[in-house]
Amino acid sequence: MLLRLTTTHTPATDLGYLLHKHPDKLQTFALNFGLAHVFYPEASETRCTALLLLDLDPIGLAREQKSAWEGFALGQYVNDRPYVASSFMSVVLSRVLGSALKGKCDEKPLLADTPIPLEAELAVVASRGGPGLLESLFAPLGYQLEITRYPLDEHFPNWGQSPYYTLKLQQQIRLSDLLSHLYVLLPVLDNDKHYFIGAEEVQKLLKHGEGWLALHPAKELITARYLRHNKPLTSLALRLLQEDLPEVPETQEAKAESLEKALEKPLSLNQLRLEKVAEVVRLSGLRSVGDLGCGEGRLLQLFWQQGQLERIVGLDVSARSLANAVRRLHTERFSERQAQRLELLHGSLVYRDARLKDLEAVVAVEVIEHLEPFRLEAFAQVLFEDLQPQLVVLTTPNAEYNVLFQNLKPGQFRHGDHRFEWSRAEFESWCLNIARKRHYHLRFEPIGPLDPVLGAPTQMAVFEK
Repeated sequence: MLLRLTTTHTPATDLGYLLHKHPDKLQTFALNFGLAHVFYPEASETRCTALLLLDLDPIGLAREQKSAWEGFALGQYVNDRPYVASSFMSVVLSRVLGSALKGKCDEKPLLADTPIPLEAELAVVASRGGPGLLESLFAPLGYQLEITRYPLDEHFPNWGQSPYYTLKLQQQIRLSDLLSHLYVLLPVLDNDKHYFIGAEEVQKLLKHGEGWLALHPAKELITARYLRHNKPLTSLALRLLQEDLPEVPETQEAKAESLEKALEKPLSLNQLRLEKVAEVVRLSGLRSVGDLGCGEGRLLQLFWQQGQLERIVGLDVSARSLANAVRRLHTERFSERQAQRLELLHGSLVYRDARLKDLEAVVAVEVIEHLEPFRLEAFAQVLFEDLQPQLVVLTTPNAEYNVLFQNLKPGQFRHGDHRFEWSRAEFESWCLNIARKRHYHLRFEPIGPLDPVLGAPTQMAVFEK
């Protein structure tokens, strides 16, 4: 059972600090089901690889799990447990790489919280749902997947394909996030766990799924398989995941928005933004559009009025905002044909989502500034590499203009939930880098009253293929 972790972060040997395992040493850990070894076949400034090898004891396993192989006399000795990544690997991650899994690194704490280029290769995984199951589990998390399938017997090709694969995952991501994904999804993929499933497994699932599982499109499948289809525990976990959604309490959300509304209302800035973005989409002539971070559906109303749009999708992380959008759009009055034209989806714009595929245009109005800076690359990957729409429209505040708002203190953001606010140069630099890497044409347009020195209060970027 083999897991290969590789980084090209500079210096790449920092991987040793993150894993708490020295690149110059072979380390072995005794477990009740075998031995785990950690070693580095390569460790240079530009590339570093760590191997986690689990040498499972099949005899000891047979003694502990006799009932698992009833019906097949040799099943306890002839099986795939020693080499297929499963719940055994999850246990090894928690016991051997526990500090890395928790995101702890005393020597370099900032590094532990920094996304770095990482590649994880699992020598053998079992997927009886085929490559589609692998895609549905890992692709929404932003990974680029390389999947190699093996025949049942290469000497007898007519026997067909086996359910075994080599899986390679690539992404710029925090190591703790990568390990958390593996911890949860490996036993899900194998659809088996070698130990008793009880209430404490729900807590483990919530702990290691924090921040991503509640928004995963396949969360029901993941939860059910992780808990071995225990219906009471699955229902409990799904209910707790719903409560764990990153939704701002209504009073806090209202307070955060009140300042921004008070500042921008005299300029009618929000309406100007929505009308400008809707106009860009209308002039493109494209037939489908997605509004990422659609909120209460004000922009969706404008899209609804554009007859050329055959498909309109609104996505938001807030269930409350989507409920308000339903009321605003009066979807209960829709005919069957109208209902097919508009989709309201609950989800996150930093995770891949197959429901957004084939959209010709995608917009995100005053959204990116609500993301943590380390999430921006994941957002860009989802938008420009996974979805690859023909048109992308982004708007964000122009921080330079803030000094013209009399009620805004120096250094204060317009909205209490903003994680940053960019100057024009900062926004343009970020957009230009995306356009060059993803081969888009790019233009910038101001929105709102234009100051000759400070620019407009809102800056808009339009990406076109």
